[in-house]
Amino acid sequence: MPTHHKERMNKAVNDGVWSGAWVAERLGVELVGGPELTGLLGLALRRNPKRAHLLVSHVLGKHVPQSPAVVHGHGLELGRRVRELLGERESARAVVLGYAETATGLGHSVADGLGTAPCLHSTRRPVAGVAPAGGFEESHSHATSHLLLPEDPALLAGDGPLVLVDDEFSTGNTVLNTIRDLHARHPRERYVVVALVDTRSPADTARLDAFAERIGARIDLIATASGAVRLPDDVLRRGQELVARHEQPPAPEPAPSGTVTRVPLDWPAGLPDGGRHGFTPAHRQRLERALPALAGRLAEALPAGARRILVLGSEELMYAPLRLAEALERTTGAEVRFSTTTRSPVLAVDDPGYAIRTRLVFPAHDDPADGPGERYAYNVAGAGFDAVVAVVDSVADTPALHAPGGLLARLAAHTPHVLLAVVPSYAPARTLERPPMLPEPLRGPAFSSYAPEEVGWLLQDLSDVTLEAPTEEREEAIQSGGAHYAESLPVEYQPSEQYQELFHAALETSAARLARAVGTVTELVLAERSRRPVLVSLARAGTPVGVLMRRWAAFRHGLDLPHYAVSIVRGRGIDANALRWLAAHHDPADVVFVDGWTGKGAITRELAEAIEKFEAEGGAHGFDPEIAVLADPGACVRTYGTREDFLIPSACLNSTVSGLISRTVLRADLVGPDDFHGAKFYRELAGADVSNAFLDAVSARFPESTDAVGAAVEDLLAGDRAPTWAGWAAVERISEEYGIHDVNLVKPGVGETTRVLLRRVPWRILARTGAGADLDHVRLLAEQRGVPVTEVADLPYTCVGLIHPRYTRGATGADGRAVNA
Repeated sequence: MPTHHKERMNKAVNDGVWSGAWVAERLGVELVGGPELTGLLGLALRRNPKRAHLLVSHVLGKHVPQSPAVVHGHGLELGRRVRELLGERESARAVVLGYAETATGLGHSVADGLGTAPCLHSTRRPVAGVAPAGGFEESHSHATSHLLLPEDPALLAGDGPLVLVDDEFSTGNTVLNTIRDLHARHPRERYVVVALVDTRSPADTARLDAFAERIGARIDLIATASGAVRLPDDVLRRGQELVARHEQPPAPEPAPSGTVTRVPLDWPAGLPDGGRHGFTPAHRQRLERALPALAGRLAEALPAGARRILVLGSEELMYAPLRLAEALERTTGAEVRFSTTTRSPVLAVDDPGYAIRTRLVFPAHDDPADGPGERYAYNVAGAGFDAVVAVVDSVADTPALHAPGGLLARLAAHTPHVLLAVVPSYAPARTLERPPMLPEPLRGPAFSSYAPEEVGWLLQDLSDVTLEAPTEEREEAIQSGGAHYAESLPVEYQPSEQYQELFHAALETSAARLARAVGTVTELVLAERSRRPVLVSLARAGTPVGVLMRRWAAFRHGLDLPHYAVSIVRGRGIDANALRWLAAHHDPADVVFVDGWTGKGAITRELAEAIEKFEAEGGAHGFDPEIAVLADPGACVRTYGTREDFLIPSACLNSTVSGLISRTVLRADLVGPDDFHGAKFYRELAGADVSNAFLDAVSARFPESTDAVGAAVEDLLAGDRAPTWAGWAAVERISEEYGIHDVNLVKPGVGETTRVLLRRVPWRILARTGAGADLDHVRLLAEQRGVPVTEVADLPYTCVGLIHPRYTRGATGADGRAVNA
C-alpha cells in the first residue's frame, strides 16, 4: 500500500470532509436531515441501472470498516428502543427478521437489544432440502430474490410482533412486499420496522399507513436518524454517465506478498453460524459463552506488534464475524475494525469526499445459485491494516477462495498477514420431508379446566383415543416388560364421598403451609435463577404448582410469567419437541422446570440425562436441568419450598385436581418423532373437578404468608441446600430389606404413596410411627384396596408405598387386592 494513499485517507477523516460531498456536487443529490444524517451516511455511485446513488453507512459494517463496538452498539440501541415500544410482554413474543445481505448483522444486533427475541434473516442462498417459508422481491437491488428458510417455520407462524430490520428505509417497497407475503400466510396484529436511516418521502409514508389500515395491522417505525434524499429528475442518466466517466479499467493486481494462515476456531458444535435458518436466544447465550475462547484463538494467531486489524465477514455472514471482532477489540490493545464483502457493484473513487475509496474484486467462492460472478471488498486496500482476519462459513471455504485470483490472494496483496477463520455452515435438521412446524400450546377451556393464561400445554390432544386399561392388566404388562407405563392410562379413580371429604379437610388444614412453600420456592427462583423466569411444569403433578408459582409472582411482584406444561417419562426422557418449541420462543437460560415434589429423585436424574442428550444431538443449549419443587423430602434439589414430607392435597386426586388432564402418554403409534407427547382432557369429569378450588384455596393464603416466606427465604439463601440424595439411599435400603430388588417399585413420600394407591397395584404401605392427619387419606385408600399399613420407627419419609414386586393377576387375584406377605 503506498504511504501517500494511506495519509490521504487519514487526512480526509481528520479534516472532517463529508464522504458524500463528491456525489452531492456532481450528481445533484441532496441529503436533508441535519448533521446526524450526514454523520451516519456517505454517498457513492452504484453500477446499477435501477438506482444511481448508494447511501453508504458508516456504522453498518458493510462497505466502511468501523469499530465493531460501534456497529453492534447501534443495533443494540435500536433493539432497546423496540423493547421500550412493545413492552416486556410483547417483546417476549417478538421475532426479528433481518434483510440479506446488508442487514443480517444489524438484525441480529437488534435481536440482542430486545434480549428475548429469536432472529431470522432472509437469504439469497438456497439450501437443499429446506422448504422456503416465504420469499419476496427487493425492487431496487441488483440481486432481488429473498428466501426465508427457517429451520422451524413456527418462527414466522406465530402471532406476536414481527420486527423487520433493514439498513435503510428509502421507499418502503421491500417492507411492503415482505409483510404482504407473510401476512397472507400468518396474519398478525403488529409489525415494527427498524432501520438505521429513514429517508422515505411523504407519499411513501402515506402508502405504508394505508397498507397497514387495509390489512388491519399496526406498523411502527424506529430509526436512528430520519431525513430525505432529494434527487434530480434525470438522476439515473447522470449517474450512469458519471460511472462511465470515472470507472477505471481494471489495473493489474499486485502479487500477493503477505502470508495466509488458517486459524482453527473450534466453533461450538451445533451452534448456527447466523440467522439464515434461525438464531434463538439459546444460541445467543451459547455464543456469548464461547466468544472469549474464540477471540483468544484469533489473538494468539495474530502477528506480534499488529496494531491495526480488520475482521472481514463474507456477504450474509456478518453477525458471527462482528461478534468475533468485538471480542477481539475487547481483549487486545489493537485498533480493530470490521466490514464485510458484498455482491453490490459500486464505483470506487479515491477522493476524501467519496465513501468508497478502494475496491478489491474477486470471484464468488460459495457456489452461488445465480452462478459465478464478481464480489467486492471496499475500503480495505489502502487502509493500512497490519492483518486481516477473513471469516467465512464452510460452504464458502472452496478452491475459489484459495485460488490465485481469489479473495485471500487479493487480501494478501494489500496486507502482510491474512488469517482465515472458518465457521461451520449450519445444517438444519428440518427438511422438506419433515413436518413444517410444531403447534402452539393447547390452552383451556378447549384443553383443561384452567384459564388460558394460567398454563399452555405443550402436548397433543388424545382425548378421542381409548387409552385406559384396568390397573391389574397394566401392572402385569409393565412388570413383564411387555409395555411401558406411559403407553396406557389407568382408569381414572373416582373418589368416594368419604375420600372427597378427606381431600377438602386436608386442603383446609394445609393451605397456609402450601402457600408458604409456594412463596418460598418462587422467591428462590426469582433470586437465583432469573428475574423473569419461564415456568415449565412437568405434567401433570407439577402443573398446579407452576400455576401457583405464577400466581405468587403476580401477587408479590406484579409479574406476568409465562407458564407451560411438558411431558417427561421415566426411561424415555423429556419431550424433545417441547424443548425445541421452548428454545424457539424463549431463552433456555430463563426456563425453570417445576414439579410437585421429589421422591427418590428419579425424575431429577431423568431430566438431567435427557437435557444432556438433547444438547449432544444438536438441540439448543442453556436449559438448566435442576427442578424447582414445592417439597423436597428426598433432598434431591437445591430449589424447594420445604423439605418436609407432608400432604400436598393435589397428590390426593388424579385429573380432577390437575385441570382434568390425564397423565402423559408416549406411544409410537400415536406420537411421531415430530409430535408433542399426548394426554387426554376428561371433559366428562367436570362435575367432580376441584382444580381451581385447590388453586384458589392456596392463593387466598398468600397475603398472610409473606412474612413467613421472607424469613424462610433468608434462612435458605444463607444455609447449605446441597442435595444429599438421602432419599435415594433410603429407597435402596428399603428395596433390599423387603426383598423387592427394584428401586422403581419403591415410591417414597406422601405424594408417591398416594399415586401407588390410585394407579398401581400396591403391596404394602410403610408409615412413620406417629404420623398423624397427613396420612388419613392414605389409610383410607389402603383400607379400600386391602393393603396393609406397617408403622416403621426410623422411616426418613412420612410414608413409603411398595408396589407388588412380582405381580400377576393369578398371584393377587383378579380384583387386584394385594396378597398377604
